[in-house]
Amino acid sequence: MAAPTPELILYDLASTQGVCFSPAVWRIRLLLNYKSIPYTTTFLEFPDIAPTLSALNIPPHDATTSKHPYTVPAIHHLPTNTFVMDSLAIAAFIEKTYPVPEVVLTSDLGAQIEEKARKVVGPAFYVSLVPREIRILSPRSQEYFRRTREAALGHPLEDLLAREDAAWEAIGDEARAAGALMRTHKESGPFVLGEKPCFTDFFIAGALQNARVVDVGVWERCMRVEGFREVYEACEEWMGKKD
Repeated sequence: MAAPTPELILYDLASTQGVCFSPAVWRIRLLLNYKSIPYTTTFLEFPDIAPTLSALNIPPHDATTSKHPYTVPAIHHLPTNTFVMDSLAIAAFIEKTYPVPEVVLTSDLGAQIEEKARKVVGPAFYVSLVPREIRILSPRSQEYFRRTREAALGHPLEDLLAREDAAWEAIGDEARAAGALMRTHKESGPFVLGEKPCFTDFFIAGALQNARVVDVGVWERCMRVEGFREVYEACEEWMGKKD
């Protein structure tokens, strides 16, 4: 049977693995897969993101809120010739254009979980994954990634690893508290809001899939925490299309 005609082009971050690893892109990929929206992927090397997306006449991010004018994910919606950049804006567009099945994009509980995850787990993810992410990039992207990140850090990427164990030890209780929030509606189902996934589930699962691709040991750390594990496992069925 012929494959369905793509509705979207998804602009993603290239890696030597040939699959999606960006947590922000995974949020959108999970949303598309859950809604069964046919799409194709265009993978971009780090130094090609800005020139490619600017050539499509996509407006850059506000310089006061983003240090990078162009980022992935971005989409080209073919039926309407619409271009959208940024995961939240893309999610809103997809939900409006393809409202069935519904995905709740924002909720008080979801916002609380996302804030806690960014504040608590985010720093540990950063010191673990940033110095390892470079290993799955092409030589061109490695040069760009190292140059730009080390300029911001003021030291080699690998120096972050010296703080890794301490960073994870420091967040144990708070990570478990975040996981407990994810299980608030466990009597109704495995997702944050219970029976059906919301965008916060894709936020969590996307971050964990990023870790799994970059370094399985970091993924395993998180999968030992109740809440994180259940959400990831519940979202796995929509991770089949990775490229």
